[in-house]
Amino acid sequence: MSGPSPDEREPARYEMRVGGHLDDHWSAWFGGSTLTRESDGTTTMRGPVVDQAALHGLLDRIRDLGVTLISVQAVSGPRHGHCPDTDIDGGRS
Repeated sequence: MSGPSPDEREPARYEMRVGGHLDDHWSAWFGGSTLTRESDGTTTMRGPVVDQAALHGLLDRIRDLGVTLISVQAVSGPRHGHCPDTDIDGGRS
């Protein structure tokens, strides 16, 4: 028995933190991610990412915007599972 087809899987959810406060209008540019302005002067973006190409696209947009990328974390896997808390280089948080 095989697992769900790629079309049946839910996208992975990611949390990305950047330096500075981004206004809500940037949400659409970042694929509809939820933007939360934190008290420490950073913004946390949370939302689904359909695949690695889409993740790299979001990272490119962060670079193009000129803000500092602080962290990237997968908060759930593509098939309802939970991913371990890891940062972009695979270390434990």
